[in-house]
Amino acid sequence: MKKTMTAVAALALGLSAMIGAAGAQTGKKYTIALIPGLTTDAFYITMRKGAEAAAKVVGADLVFQGAPEFNPVQQAPVLDAVIARKPDAILIAPTDKTQLVQPLKKAADAGIPVITVDTFIGTGIYQTGQGDADFPLSYIASDNVLGGKIAARALAKAIGDKGKVYVSNVEPGVSTTDQREQGFKDEMKSHPGIQVLQTQFNDDDANKAASQMQSVFARNSDLAGVFGANLFSALGAANGVQQAGQTGKVKVVAFDAPTSMVDNIKSGLIDVAIAQHPAEIGYFGVMSAYAHLTGQSIPIAIGTGFTEMDKSNIDKPEIAQFIYKN
Repeated sequence: MKKTMTAVAALALGLSAMIGAAGAQTGKKYTIALIPGLTTDAFYITMRKGAEAAAKVVGADLVFQGAPEFNPVQQAPVLDAVIARKPDAILIAPTDKTQLVQPLKKAADAGIPVITVDTFIGTGIYQTGQGDADFPLSYIASDNVLGGKIAARALAKAIGDKGKVYVSNVEPGVSTTDQREQGFKDEMKSHPGIQVLQTQFNDDDANKAASQMQSVFARNSDLAGVFGANLFSALGAANGVQQAGQTGKVKVVAFDAPTSMVDNIKSGLIDVAIAQHPAEIGYFGVMSAYAHLTGQSIPIAIGTGFTEMDKSNIDKPEIAQFIYKN
């Protein structure tokens, strides 16, 4: 189930009204834990700010605890430590859609409601009664397939709807970047003048992404563009374009928009950035958890929006507000 932005706004108003009544009745102060994909990324820092704003509204305590790297081996023990603290609910951005299933099952078995934010486990379709990964209550995130399609349209426009392009991605198995690549490739089927080359996986290493870009260019001197499926992929590919002396010729579309993206767009290092709305994800995550804890029903999926940024609009306040906060 996907929500339009109008539906999301309506949900926010509905949750606020229900929560006001429920909070007055219970008088209980709940603890909600937010476990990000990693603690140092501006995307998750901005998500935390949205979660804190919601926690303040409902009078809940927010616990923010995560690992320094986007890695399931590091995230699993953090999750165990959070479960041991016995919060009333857990919001988590799982770092692998398979490896985090059993660790999260421990939380559910301990009676702690689980909501996934940004990323998901299994298929991301929950409460079906099928499979071993459908137990989370809700999945709150950007529609990453749609985000990939938006990126493809932006890149197609930037290169005049013809030429060779490729996707610089992290690694297979990360739900969000898998979906962005899927959406990108699906949309490019509608652009017959564009050839999509083999995806390059960089293990979230910007230096590796830069090296890969130069290798792709060496084999394809007519390369027209690259889509970076996450921040490090985009910045690495953009640096590779710069090192190859192709800035402005090989167009770069980035996913995500930290503060550094402003200078990258203005300098021409990045041509277009697709910004998610992580503060909304954090806000709706806490609101949904609190609504559930106070006896309200919540949607099994809530989608948040995107904002497309380039040189023509990056200084406009209505666009700049979606730059992620450090």
